[in-house]
Amino acid sequence: MIRLPDEHGELRPYEPGRARSAGHGPGPAPRSRAVFAAAHVVADPYRTAADAAAAVDWDATLAFRRHLWAHGLAVAEAMDTAQRGMGLDWPGAAELIRRSAAEAKSCGGRIAAGVGTDQLITPARSLAAVTAAYTEQLAVAEDCGAQPVLMASRALTALARGPEDYLETYGQLLRQCAGPVILHWLGPMFDPELTGYWGSTDLDTATETLLAVITAHPGKVDGVKVSLLDAHREIELRRRLPDGVRCYTGDDFHYPELIEGDEQGFSHALLGIFDPLAPVAAEAVRILDTGDTKEFRSLLEPTVELSRHLFRTPTRFYKTGVVFLAWLYGHQSHFTMIGGLQSARSLPHLARAYELADRLGLFPDPDLAAFRMASLLAVHGVSQ
Repeated sequence: MIRLPDEHGELRPYEPGRARSAGHGPGPAPRSRAVFAAAHVVADPYRTAADAAAAVDWDATLAFRRHLWAHGLAVAEAMDTAQRGMGLDWPGAAELIRRSAAEAKSCGGRIAAGVGTDQLITPARSLAAVTAAYTEQLAVAEDCGAQPVLMASRALTALARGPEDYLETYGQLLRQCAGPVILHWLGPMFDPELTGYWGSTDLDTATETLLAVITAHPGKVDGVKVSLLDAHREIELRRRLPDGVRCYTGDDFHYPELIEGDEQGFSHALLGIFDPLAPVAAEAVRILDTGDTKEFRSLLEPTVELSRHLFRTPTRFYKTGVVFLAWLYGHQSHFTMIGGLQSARSLPHLARAYELADRLGLFPDPDLAAFRMASLLAVHGVSQ
């Protein structure tokens, strides 16, 4: 029995449960859906944040990627889950991409890598500078054999005068890409500096610009990751994508129904929540491969409450909960993040995340998770 704090400052008793996810072991990649987990990085608690690359515990970080591959998931590397723009700078991200891509080759894992413009520390003065920054990062990903994900750019958002600037910039990038890439529409709930992406705050207008980019470059876009937390809008976009272009859901609120789909199609997945949910998520989609939608939903739908909790406003701090759960699971020896981001969520928020994950039976060692939760509470003055 441990006492957990709630958001009202009260302590209440909680009886930890037992592991119920032991059956969700390693397995092959799902066949009917492409499923990426956007993976977090493990910080080195003994290093300062002055050098982001040096502040990463590479052994633990790569071990976690092997965990994802073992369960049949693909890895989406150096995305916002890995603290891009929130602690991990471009040199650190480039090193992460190189190391993870080499690890993927050694174990046969699939990998995609985030390509952006975050090396532009000062505001870019021209679209040419934005394109050049994208091009530099694109070369790193392609040279490593990772599929590029063209991430939304803060620099482009700040400079663009309208849809035509997005059409020009993405046009130049897609013409030079060696193979099909994944485009990324990250909503302002994940990053307020991306408000008005695709040239308009009107989402209908923005959608038309995105579709124009895709249709103007046939064969160059594998798919679009949609992170707007709006299931209806994602479905509407999905139905309008050209043949052969995938919709990758980035909706951490509605992923079960979006992945299952309807009579007109379905979404593939590229999700931050699949970092902590890897064993269950992979098993659920393998069951979906058989056509058993009822069992698929019975496995995945109960996890939505945890996901909505981790991604609650301010959504961009969901990474704290993801790393917290990785610590409770035993994937890393500490709860420390690059740039001190472990402090971004409150103790009651973390306690609720622990409770929800424990009730789902996600912890492979519930006793370890309870001990670590109690240890964190003790640091904050909560005696048991």
